[in-house]
Amino acid sequence: MSEPFSALADPTRRAILDRLRTAGPLSLSALAAELPMTRQAVTKHVRALEAGGLIRSRMVGRERIHTLDPAPLRSIEEWLRPYAEEWDRRLDRLEKHLAAQPGLPKDCLLYTSPSPRD
Repeated sequence: MSEPFSALADPTRRAILDRLRTAGPLSLSALAAELPMTRQAVTKHVRALEAGGLIRSRMVGRERIHTLDPAPLRSIEEWLRPYAEEWDRRLDRLEKHLAAQPGLPKDCLLYTSPSPRD
């Protein structure tokens, strides 16, 4: 699981993933057009994302088309889920504790999160 984390560590790579998520499969030229760097630099980022298993590439004619592969992101999400649930529980307990304190406004919410249990 360390390869996807390494690939996600760079903000440019996250921007490339966001672009592929919203726009769908894109060529290197299309990806490079949106980024303030050379095509060669974008190629290095794309290779790192491929090594991390986060994108797949295929040849279509003379162009390489890059597609987001969400499978590694799902495994990261599954790994992170217990941590998020624990923090949700902690914040819920803190909110209840603060709501029980005299003198604090009752209409003031400390924390709201869109969680699956809502």
